This record gives sequence, C-alpha cells and structure tokens, in this order.
Amino acid sequence: MSNLNTETLWNKSFILCLANNLFLFIFYFAQTTILPIYIVNDLGGSLSQAGLAMTLFMASAIAVRPFSALIIEKIGTKKALYISETMFCLFCLTYIFADNLTLLMIIRFLHGIWFSILTTVNVPIVNAFIPEKRKGEGMGYFLVSINLGIVLGPLIGLTLIQHTSFANISALLLACVVLGFIFCLMIPLQNKAKEPAPLQPKKLSVQDFIEFKAVPVALMAMMISFCYASIMSFISTFADAKNLLSYAGLFFAVFAVSMMSLRPITGRLYDRKGPSYVVYPALILFAAGLLVLSQINSLTGFMIAAVFIGMGFGSVQPCLQTISIQRSPKHRIGHATSTYFTCYDLGIAIGSLVLGLVISGYDYSTAYILCAVLVLISLIYYHFVVAQQKTA
Repeated sequence: MSNLNTETLWNKSFILCLANNLFLFIFYFAQTTILPIYIVNDLGGSLSQAGLAMTLFMASAIAVRPFSALIIEKIGTKKALYISETMFCLFCLTYIFADNLTLLMIIRFLHGIWFSILTTVNVPIVNAFIPEKRKGEGMGYFLVSINLGIVLGPLIGLTLIQHTSFANISALLLACVVLGFIFCLMIPLQNKAKEPAPLQPKKLSVQDFIEFKAVPVALMAMMISFCYASIMSFISTFADAKNLLSYAGLFFAVFAVSMMSLRPITGRLYDRKGPSYVVYPALILFAAGLLVLSQINSLTGFMIAAVFIGMGFGSVQPCLQTISIQRSPKHRIGHATSTYFTCYDLGIAIGSLVLGLVISGYDYSTAYILCAVLVLISLIYYHFVVAQQKTA
C-alpha cells in the first residue's frame, strides 16, 4: 500500500477513503433503521424478528472480525478491499429481491461477514494516507465520516420509506455503495501480503485475537452499545407507534447536531482533565435521554430525548474507544481496536434481540427504562473497574 510522505492531511487518497467510508455507513444505518418497518409492515413479521435481522448481521460480523486482520495480512490490503467491497455490493443488491423473511434473514447473516472484513481493511488503508504527525486528527475525521453516516443514513431511509417502496430505497442505497466502490478503485494501493515464514509458524493463541488490557473498557462499551441498540434498531418503529414517524429523520438530525457540537469541548476536556470528566456527565445525559424517551407522547419530548442521547452517547462512545487504545501497549493498538469493536458489535447484536423480545412482550417504555438503568450500572462499573485501570 502506498504511503504518502507529506504533511498534507487532506490529500486525494485520504478524501477518497473518507468518501467510501461515508457511503458505506450511509447504507448500513439507513438499512438498519428501515428494516424493522419493512419487516413488520410489509412482510408481516414481529418486532422480535426485526431484532433478529439485526442480530444475525452482527453475529456473522462478530464471528469473522477476529479473523479479519489475519485474512488481510494473508492476501494483502488491496485484494482484501476489492474482494470484500465487491461482495458487500452484491449483497446490497439482493435486498431489492428480499420479499420474504427467510430470504431476508439469510441475506443479513451473509452480508455481515463482508461488512466485518470491509470495515476492518478500511482502517489500515486510510491510516497509510495520514501524515505521521497528524494520525490522531486524521483518524478523528475518519470517525466523523461514520458519524455522518449515523445521521444521513437514517435521515434518507426514514424520509423515503414514507413515500416509496423498500426495494426502491435499497436500489438507491446500492448506488451509494457502488459509488464508494468507484472511489476505492481510484485509491493508489499496492497489494503487499505478508510473505510466509520459512519456519513452521507458531500456533495461534488467544493473544492473537484479544488485547486483555482493553477488555475492561470493551465490556463497558458492550453495555453502552446494548442500550444504543434500542435507538438504532427500534427508534423507527417506536416513532411509528407514537405517530411521529415523519419526525424520525429529524430525531437523527438533532441527535447528530447535539453530538457534533460537543465533540471539540469533550476532546479538550478529555486531554486536559482526563476521561472521567467526560464519561460521568455523558452517561448521566444518555440515561436521562432514554428515560425521557420512555415517557414521551409528543414531538417536544422526542426532540429533547434526541438532544440528551446525542450529547450522552455521542460523547461517551469515542471516549471509551480512546481509553481502550491508551490502556493498551502501542504495539497492540490494532488488537485493542479489534477487541473493543468485537464487544461493541456484540452489545448491538444482543441488544437488538433482547430488546425486540422485551418490546414484543411488554412495551417500548419498559425497554427504554431497562436501558437507562443499564447505563447507570455502567457508570458504577466505570467508577470501580475502568477508572481504576492504569494506562499502559
């Protein structure tokens, strides 16, 4: 892979990487938010089946993620990118023809495999085009491209689902992903796979997949993502039940503005005062937003919840990711990142399934109160476990 020996951060390759990542996550978050509506309203499925659709996607992604780095190392970044991007696009196409629950569930499971490999290989590729002295800033902007996907994806999906069919929206989202693939082809990459060692390779161990010093904060991230699954997987059906579906896109817009507005402040606060000055208030805001959501019946309450959740979740998630890296040895940052996201994805998968069952058996209010309590439990966990851990 070509590396850029310049101090210019906003070079052509870096911008192409961000664009590809943005379109990828626009598809991911748009499809995630409209699938429950499609499953319940068009396919005659239940909310628990809608949660299962998300869980199957995340389950395959989680199963493959620990092996993704080994796959990339074996075949090289260029080949891994082109193969995973091609397969990801092909499975995006299949949603257009997913007219029954069984087929949709199979597609979701197989699609998650390529999502896992693609999102893993994108990181070392973009990292190669970031100047050495601007790694933190560059990766920060890379994370922003995901955050924009969090906003634009649901906004596009929830706006269009009220006016056109699921198949038509899937076709539009496919076009977005293909456009991102075209950008990939414009990135100057070299396919350097690791040469096989002449000696007998050492046996794989748990350390090849997990960074143990990142596990405490990764477990906390799993609790947080479990709670965020209530937003990502069910906010659309919740809004529909409250006759607020036309404002669901606005919810994510307010969520995003709240999240992004605090990013410069929380970043400086983290660097100057430490993570605790960000984590404690962020978790309280997140829990408050979930409690508000559990009680609302009006647009005003819906927007207030979006502000609180945006400020809370939007501040704590990148903070925890940074902690996981700082608490791990520098030569194990890749493993720390993999460990963190494996637990994060696991939280989304379990949350989507469990909360779907809770909503089906009880109601939305119970599910959101449950999540608010779990956020407060994570605050206690942070105080007694994560905050006590020493930086590597």
